[in-house]
Amino acid sequence: MNVWKLQLWETVLAQTPDRRKGLRFRYDKDVSSEVRDACMQFAIWLRSKYSFPLRIPVYVKSAKRLLTLDGDVAVGTFFEPVDYTIEPYIRIASGDYMELKNDIGRDNALGAILYTIAHELTHYFQWINGINHSDKELELMAKTLATEILSEYAKTREHP
Repeated sequence: MNVWKLQLWETVLAQTPDRRKGLRFRYDKDVSSEVRDACMQFAIWLRSKYSFPLRIPVYVKSAKRLLTLDGDVAVGTFFEPVDYTIEPYIRIASGDYMELKNDIGRDNALGAILYTIAHELTHYFQWINGINHSDKELELMAKTLATEILSEYAKTREHP
């Protein structure tokens, strides 16, 4: 099941027709320009292929890791509100980009960041479509679909 293409959200969001829609990116001031450019190109492609029925801002942070609401450390987080009147958001850590670039190369380092974005966006689509599975199943789905989305995107360009 590809939750990115489901439209189960139409029933739930029909009660809030004046909601903001779309995918937006915001960056810490010291995020690498290479990361910004890659995210911008990815966002343009995502908007051309998928609908974002409730605004989802993606905050690209300059930190190497993020602290989640439940106290874990992660490179990406999705804030899932309790209802659809509150906008969700995603946070992505990009502070280790230069280290990754030196270790695995520019394309792979940018690919890792874009993969994290796709992974967290999968959680957005799971939430907005009301997909209720175990945490393990939701994570497996997010990993699988993030890989598929990134593979599809990779076919459209030489470099991230």
